[in-house]
Amino acid sequence: MALALAAVPVLAGCGGRPTTHHKPGTGHQEATGGSGTLLPARDEAGHRLRELPAAEAPAVRAEVRPDSEGGWNVHLTVERFLFTPESTGGAAVPGRGHARLLVDGRETGRLYGPWGYVPAGARTLTVRLHADDHTVWAVDGAPVQTTVPLAGAPATSAPPSPRPTAPGRTVTLTITGKTVQPPPSRIELKKGERLTLRVTSDRDDTLHVHGYDRELPLSPGTPATLTLTADRTGLFEVETHGSGLVLTQLVVR
Repeated sequence: MALALAAVPVLAGCGGRPTTHHKPGTGHQEATGGSGTLLPARDEAGHRLRELPAAEAPAVRAEVRPDSEGGWNVHLTVERFLFTPESTGGAAVPGRGHARLLVDGRETGRLYGPWGYVPAGARTLTVRLHADDHTVWAVDGAPVQTTVPLAGAPATSAPPSPRPTAPGRTVTLTITGKTVQPPPSRIELKKGERLTLRVTSDRDDTLHVHGYDRELPLSPGTPATLTLTADRTGLFEVETHGSGLVLTQLVVR
């Protein structure tokens, strides 16, 4: 069953996130060549493949379920793999990284956690695992991925107009270190309802609303505001990319 996006751990390398420092003139892919074998092959988007022994390589499975109001909720199950949004763009470390969604063979987005959403009209979904340096984890020269047919996918059509609602709701969140106030919970919304998130963080970060692909830069001590219309049903996580915190979950019915 399910839906789009989440958060996860930090990785070690001298007691912190993987280093992104490397010899001048050497890119991340070459600098992290010790993390598996960098192959000359590339995927459709031009990302190099990074080979690992089968026993060390990650694995991914995907479950999909039609959403009652169109599209598909997606849930990923991974093995030997952690989602590391806080390290994206850094060194390639086995067992860490993010997933990319390819809908009908075309890349449509990234997942930084186990939940995702695919719009109506799609016929096939491929989920592919990438390292933090954007290379593709591979075994025997083939990307680590899974493909799911979306049998009986609804025909593409204009969605019904959202029901008109009152001015909407405002939710205020404060991030201090690894603590979120009020503590993470679920916000129940009706389709078409407007929601304003007012977030204050004690560090530079980026807020991300999964499924809606909305992002908001956060600056230390400065309240930031993001307003959206809940025009898509399902379960959606709101998280920070830098600190990897889940701030809340939106349940839209």
